[in-house]
Amino acid sequence: MKTMKGPALFLAQFCSDEAPFNTLENIAEWAGGLGFKGVQIPSWDKRIFDLERAAESQEYCQEVKDTLSRHGLELTELTTHLQGQLVAVHPVYDEMFDGFAPPEYHGKPDERQKWAVNQLMLAAKASKNLGLTAHATFSGALLWPFMYPWPQRPAGLVDAGFAELGKRWRPILDAFDEAGVDLCYEIHPGEDLHDGATFERFLKEVDYHPRANMLYDPSHLILQQLDYLGFIDRYHDRIKLFHVKDAEFNPTAQQGVYGGYEGWVERAGRFRSLGDGQIDFKQIFSKFTAYDFEGWAVIEWECCLKHPEAGAEEGVKFVNDHIIRVTEKAFDDFAGGEADEASNRRILGL
Repeated sequence: MKTMKGPALFLAQFCSDEAPFNTLENIAEWAGGLGFKGVQIPSWDKRIFDLERAAESQEYCQEVKDTLSRHGLELTELTTHLQGQLVAVHPVYDEMFDGFAPPEYHGKPDERQKWAVNQLMLAAKASKNLGLTAHATFSGALLWPFMYPWPQRPAGLVDAGFAELGKRWRPILDAFDEAGVDLCYEIHPGEDLHDGATFERFLKEVDYHPRANMLYDPSHLILQQLDYLGFIDRYHDRIKLFHVKDAEFNPTAQQGVYGGYEGWVERAGRFRSLGDGQIDFKQIFSKFTAYDFEGWAVIEWECCLKHPEAGAEEGVKFVNDHIIRVTEKAFDDFAGGEADEASNRRILGL
């Protein structure tokens, strides 16, 4: 068994134009000062990271690692959540997702999609240059508008959607394979890969590609009312990344998993800071430890009530308290004795 690495922090929700969140140096000093040991970097935010330079320049990659190291931090992974979303977009979402791409691609869905694919290709090269072994992204969605089967879906619609999704991602997966990096899809509502069944459909379409893996975030599973602990048992060999994020689900006579179009505070399902929700993290950390999970415990702060800086500060202690320092001996070793084949046979009466 292995002791999990962490705590680390996903920086996407913290980057801003204000210090200390406006440069890599500043945000690293802040995170290191709180006690974080790693950071997960969003590749789309040029205030702290330049994806194109990282894909081309080993020198720049070393600068990034040196900046983090000065503050006691490691780079855990890069992420392309926004770019991955744009690999597959149903036209109904075109205008809303334009904001995920540079302005020159707005209103040009075909060009935007090609840009997104190239971003993933650059991310594979950058991850290799940085010495990383895993990468986080979204799958995008062609089928999400048809998630609920009413009106009745035409026969073959879902199969056609997943066939196209697999076709779009296969060359990207091959590029990550060439780079020696696992591509981990965050299982997330709004994506075509939003639960175990959809992930299995996708795996089949990409011929069970060895680089097609998962980012596990229990908050997105409890809000769908999935068995988030059994999920680890079933898919642990494909789970390479872990977002430590809490949530709660409190259905009422007014609303359930769909939320009634209410705001985040009024919804039955809400994201919460660590320890304020309903996720059983003791069991999650226990399962990952038993399955020899090799990744990091990365906090993704999202909460409808608590300030992000408070969530980050409290999260360091929360993760430290949940990481299990693995034992190197069995608890009952003290009662053991010497044994050999002959004595074992005598004990058995043989």
